[in-house]
Amino acid sequence: MTATLTRAPQRVGPLADRLNGILTNRGIDPAAAAEEPEHEPVTALELADARIPARYRCALADHSQITAWAGQIARAGRPGPGGPGIAEGPSLLIAGPTGTGKTYQAYGAVRALLSRGVRLRWEATTSADLHARLRPRAGHDGERDLQALARCPLLLLDDLGAAKTSEWTEELTYRLINHRYEHMLPTLITTNLPTAELRTALGDRVASRLAEMTERVILTGPDRRRTAQAV
Repeated sequence: MTATLTRAPQRVGPLADRLNGILTNRGIDPAAAAEEPEHEPVTALELADARIPARYRCALADHSQITAWAGQIARAGRPGPGGPGIAEGPSLLIAGPTGTGKTYQAYGAVRALLSRGVRLRWEATTSADLHARLRPRAGHDGERDLQALARCPLLLLDDLGAAKTSEWTEELTYRLINHRYEHMLPTLITTNLPTAELRTALGDRVASRLAEMTERVILTGPDRRRTAQAV
């Protein structure tokens, strides 16, 4: 089953902008789309691709553990009128050296779920961007942002452990991971750190929860970015 969303012309904001962009890419005038109901509705995968960074918009997860995880999450989905919704389930920790395709596989996993018709609300952030987003500053409710990420049905947390650590960042990471651990919310985590170094970089509390809540996927090989430049 394919989850679909249709465009309401009176909507404004980021969602409307993404819908308009998709329609434009199809060669459809967004202003006229509401007058022509014969156009195919916008799919959830198209909406996701409008949010995914350009480099990963065609990402296809092809690692056996990652495709098996996507299948498990899809089968466990709660039934709903628009297709199964994501439910509680295991998380994935995708580890490996720089350039081995960790982020590509993670976005591929998100796309795999959507292509299976899973109704999915998801967020993605890097560890460094997470800290920048939640850093205290005037006029910004960082606690609200933290709770939104902690409660999101699926979170992609990229480059965990890559950002400079402090007591504040360690506590922030703990609160985020602990909430998702306690509520068994599927989380896709990538890291350049060898698993043996996670405890030192992230602290005992985070490392212990990751050990229980995640299935480990280890990617190996040369740095694909450097290989591509050398060709």
